Amino acid sequence: MRDPFRLDGRTALVTGANRGLGRAFAQALAEAGADVVLVGRDDARNRAAADEIAASTGRRTTVCTGDVTDRDDVLRIAGEAIEAHGRLDVLVNNAGTCFHGRALEVPDEEFDEVFEVNVSGLWRMTKAVAPHMIEAERGSIVNIGSMSGLVVNRPQWQPAYNASKAAVHQLTKSLAAEWAPYGIRVNALAPGYVKTEMAPVDEPRFRQHWIEDAPMRRYATPEEIAPSVVYLASDASSFTTGSVLVADGGYTVH
Repeated sequence: MRDPFRLDGRTALVTGANRGLGRAFAQALAEAGADVVLVGRDDARNRAAADEIAASTGRRTTVCTGDVTDRDDVLRIAGEAIEAHGRLDVLVNNAGTCFHGRALEVPDEEFDEVFEVNVSGLWRMTKAVAPHMIEAERGSIVNIGSMSGLVVNRPQWQPAYNASKAAVHQLTKSLAAEWAPYGIRVNALAPGYVKTEMAPVDEPRFRQHWIEDAPMRRYATPEEIAPSVVYLASDASSFTTGSVLVADGGYTVH
């Protein structure tokens, strides 16, 4: 019997793939047998990550450097990926940004940028890839949401980010309902506190709220979260669509 978690013969595109969670997602998908297209704004970092993944897994990696907030870039990226591999079976919308600050102190420009990357960028990339998946009558789209779309983080206020991730979760459900007849599954992953360059989860001043309030009383590593993306991308989740999979050490059980 075929291992339902394997992705042999498939191609996955990951945005924000050259560091942090995105880098771990690309690595895990390649380890599961997929060829991987790495997307990010920094070409040098993209290529370094792609070379490392190819060397460690033996899978084919392709770099498509660009910005998910640029419509022309997004269309070019999707076209280059499909031309290079002949197929796109998995899309992981991981690119994201966050600013911290109290609501009355958040400039409109910062609020707009968060939604431009986290929601509109995801929307553009999904719309660029979906026609190919519809034609192929198959595909798995994994949107990276956050437990911040379900609860309010404190004491580090981030109202725009929280709202953007709630939008990602609802957009995931909307697309899942619309595209199920085409054989496309759309799910979201909502991580809790994960140690990355973007998240100072190990700072002592945040420990009470970020670590001690979680039942598991610790943060995660990107490598712990990555297998959940493999699950949602693979046939192991063949009857799962429109779901928001929470991986947060129990933080949201409060």
